This record gives sequence, structure tokens and C-alpha cells, in this order.
Amino acid sequence: MHALTLIITALLVFALAYRFYSKFIITKILILDDKNPTPAHTFKDGRDYHPTNKYVLFGHHFAAISGAGPLVGPVLAAQFGFLPGFLWILIGAVLGGAVHDTVILFASVRTKGLSLTRLARKNIGKPAGFITGFAILFIIITALAGLALVVVNALNESAWATFTIAVTIPAALFVGLYMYKLRPGKIGEATLIGVAMVIAGVVLGEPLARSGFGHFFLLSKPSLSIILPIYGFAASVLPVWLLLAPRDYLSSYMKLGTIFLLAIGIFVVNPHLRMPAMTKYIHGGGPIIPGKVWPFVCITVACGAISGFHALIASGTTPKMIDKESDIRMIGFGAMLTESFVSIMALIAATVLLPGDYFAINVPVSVFHKLGFHISQLHTIERMTGETLSGRAGGAVSLAAGMSLILSSIPGLKSLMGYWYHFAIMFEALFILTTVDAGTRVGRYILQELVKLGNPRWGRSKSLFNMLVTGGIISLLWGYLVYNGDISTIWPMFGVANQLLATLALSIGTLYILRHTRKWRYGLITFVPAIFMFITTVAAGILNITDNYLPKHTFQGNLNASLSIIMILLVVIVFVDSLWKIYLMRQQLFVQSVI
Repeated sequence: MHALTLIITALLVFALAYRFYSKFIITKILILDDKNPTPAHTFKDGRDYHPTNKYVLFGHHFAAISGAGPLVGPVLAAQFGFLPGFLWILIGAVLGGAVHDTVILFASVRTKGLSLTRLARKNIGKPAGFITGFAILFIIITALAGLALVVVNALNESAWATFTIAVTIPAALFVGLYMYKLRPGKIGEATLIGVAMVIAGVVLGEPLARSGFGHFFLLSKPSLSIILPIYGFAASVLPVWLLLAPRDYLSSYMKLGTIFLLAIGIFVVNPHLRMPAMTKYIHGGGPIIPGKVWPFVCITVACGAISGFHALIASGTTPKMIDKESDIRMIGFGAMLTESFVSIMALIAATVLLPGDYFAINVPVSVFHKLGFHISQLHTIERMTGETLSGRAGGAVSLAAGMSLILSSIPGLKSLMGYWYHFAIMFEALFILTTVDAGTRVGRYILQELVKLGNPRWGRSKSLFNMLVTGGIISLLWGYLVYNGDISTIWPMFGVANQLLATLALSIGTLYILRHTRKWRYGLITFVPAIFMFITTVAAGILNITDNYLPKHTFQGNLNASLSIIMILLVVIVFVDSLWKIYLMRQQLFVQSVI
């Protein structure tokens, strides 16, 4: 099959979903009204609450939700073939992810920017809110670890890639100062300068890597595993307008621009998908994802289809910056579908690689020799990119290799494969780091809320000391997992954690819709996906514990198993409680309709 078939099918499905399904949700169920003041205006403080232009906020929200998931998940799921991941992205995004994001964003905006924890407390009950807070903490820590580990594996011992990413931080700081202090309102000027700085980082990265200064950026995995949590900590405590929002906004241009460029490359080259529709690993025993196509494809491809992490952003930073309610459709539903299209592109980039090359990159060399595959083009790609790609597990490297293979196949661009590869690595790392910084900030919010239950003075969000302590704790915990983990252990746990959170968010969204509309049939848009995600994710979590973690007989394996068990138990408690509340409300609405 050719790549254009997948792209055209996906574009048609997403266009129809946005035109008709999103309109039905915002006009019949949520009913957006610009006359209602948003939290950004009501609680404007210049730090967390700040009315933001909808295009800038779209950039922040899209960048924050689209971390490693829409890139790495489809690449890893290519182990099963291109068809399972493709179908799950289309179905999951339209019926699950876009609805999940829009409903939670609307609920938070309508309730003064409340976090998911406080939404659970308000709609389910105080015990559920408290347990949800702890569940979210466990989930966000494992999610951030999974996301950051992909960056670590991509930048490991690559001076060119590390320098390129390092340049994006001062570029973001400059854009933030330019837009809000030096020349307020001059978004176009700031954008041009910021994008130019980022592109300069890619171009100058090669000569710097070859110079005597290159060793300063040639960092090992342990070093990167320490540096990234420090960056996450800084981003979680600095004012949102200074680093977080401008970095996300700036990186969204690079993300969307790269995807657009890749789309042009696919339209020009129309590559043939080398991975079959389904492989022998759909029945289990795969070398990358330890399990069968169901339920593991649904936890491997998370952010591109449905992601609980999105609920943290949709009830964290974004609702505090929404200028007016009509912006919710584009930012909530639109950003999710855009991310899903990115996932389709990532799936294509991975499956244009020959199976032998794909597995050679994504599994250790010792494991690859046992699979019976043979390397075809990998040595040529390594020579042209100037990087060693074999055994670079995690999905990011194979995605960059596939992207560079497509783009360099455009007539006249063959000699630029090295630049395409490193540009793709920069593009991926930007995707992921914008989620890491936003996620760490949201984790700080959640921890402060939990602390506030015990001591209101310690939970004050405007206290610099409290922000430093809570931000430091969150960064330290996910940094520990990154330092000691690998992709085969962290990513499945991230997938389970992420989809457990989606289950909670959908059940909370169901209760909110029932209270908001007083109509049971409207609650089905979130209730049906909630039931599916609960069954799927709990099954995947149990299999992950019994087949992946416990058989390792190591401290890290036992720790991961313990964390997974705690997460599952916490979510089961809250989900059962929410089901009881949904049943009671269903009965109440039925009685009212009869009367």
C-alpha cells in the first residue's frame, strides 16, 4: 500500500469529524457562550491566569498535549503492522480523544479553571477527589518519565542534536520577553526572530559538533537524565508568559511546519509502505511491545488517539488562558485532530523503513540477531546522517530515519539527509520537551492542591517557596525513573498510566455533562469511551505486570510493578465510585422524564 492512501483517508475522516461532530457537541451539548467571562479575565494575575490570543494558545495547547505520544507511540506500534495503529488513531481520536479534550477543557473553563482533581471532587465527591489527586500524581510522574526518556535516547552522545535543542531555550525566553515586555503585541516580529534562531541552531549544529566545542554538547544518558529534570523544574516555576507559553508557541511552528514539509514529501515521493498491514507479532511475543495487538496497541498509541495527559493540560494551563469560550472548539477538538494527523505521519515514516532496518534500530543488537531479519538500507542511512542508529531504542531515532529517508528522496535533496535527520530529531525533542515542561507545571499544581488539604498555608499557589518545593519534588521523582529506566519498561507503564487517566477524565466528563444538560443520551459521548478504555487499560496493566515486570526479578521491575498496581487500584476505586454516581443520576433523570 502507498502512503497517500492513509493520508487522504485520515484527512477526510478528521475534516468530517470537525465539521459535524464537534459542531454537534458545542451547539447541542456544551453550548459555548462568549458572554460568560473566562477564568483568564476573572482571575488575571500575569503568572498563571492570562488572556491569550487563540492562535498563540492553540500553539501552546497543541505543543503541550503533543509530546512523545503522537510520534513515538505509532512508531513502536508499527511492530504489529501499519493497520492496527492506523485504525486505532482514526477511531480513538474522533470518538474518544477529541471529545475527551473538549469536554474537560469546557468543564474547567466553566468552573473557574479547576484542575481534574477538583473537578473529580466537585462531580464525584471529596474522597474521589482526594484519591484522584494521588492517582494523577502517580500517573503524571510515570508519564513524564516516559516522555523524557525518549529525548534522552535521541540526544544521547549526539552533539549536533543536543546543541540544536539547547538553542530553543534562549530563543523561547527572547520571544517571551519580546512579545510581552519589549514590544507587546508584536507577535509576528517575535515569531520571525524566534523561528530564525531555532533554524540557525540546526544549521550551526553540524560545524559546532565537528569543532573543538562539540564535546561540551556530547552528553551521555546519565548526564541528560539529570539535565532534563532541572529544565522541567525551571519551566514549572517561571512565569507562564516567559518560557512555557512562548516556547510552546514557537515550537508549534516547527512542529506544524515539519509535518507540512513531510506531507509534501509524501505527496511528491508517495513511498510504498514496507511494513505489512499486520505482522506475526499481533499475537504477542514482539521484541518491542510485550503483548498482543489488543490491548497493547491502545496503550502504545496514546496521545495520537486518546490521552489522559491531555486532561491535565485541558484542566491545567490552557483553561487559565482561554480568552473566550468560542475558542474552545478550535483549541480542544481541533488541536486533538491535528495531533492525530501527526500520528498518521509518524506511522508512515516508520513503516517506509524495511522491517529489518526498523527492528535493527528499535531493539538491542543482541536481540536483533535472534529475530531472523536482515539489515538492508540502515548502513547507508547511518553513513549519510553521520550517526550510529543501530540499537537506538525508543522510536525517536527510527522516526527521524524514516522522515529523513522520505525528505531526501525528493529530487535534488539526496545530499541533505544528514540535515533532515537532525532537523527531525530537533522536531521530535521540541514536541516532547514542551509536554515535559507543561506536565511538570501541572504536577506542581496538583501537588500543591493535595498539600493544601492538609495545610492551606502550604498550598498557596502564589508562594514562591511552595512553588520551588513542589516543583522540585515532581522533577526529582520523574527524573529518578528516567535515570534508572529503559524504553521497554517505562513506555508500557506510561501507556497504562496515561490511559487510566483518560478513563478517569471520561467518567468525570460524563457526570459533568449529565449535570450540565440533564439529558442521559448526551452523556453517552463520554460514557461509552470510558467503559472501553477502562476494560482495555486494566487488562493491559495486568498483563504488563505479569508478563513484563515481575519476570525480570529486579528491583526496578518490582518497583514498576508496584507503581502499576497502585495506579490500577486507585483508578478502579474512583471509577467504580463514578459509575455509582452515574447510575444514581441516570435514575434521577429517568424519574424526572416520567414525571
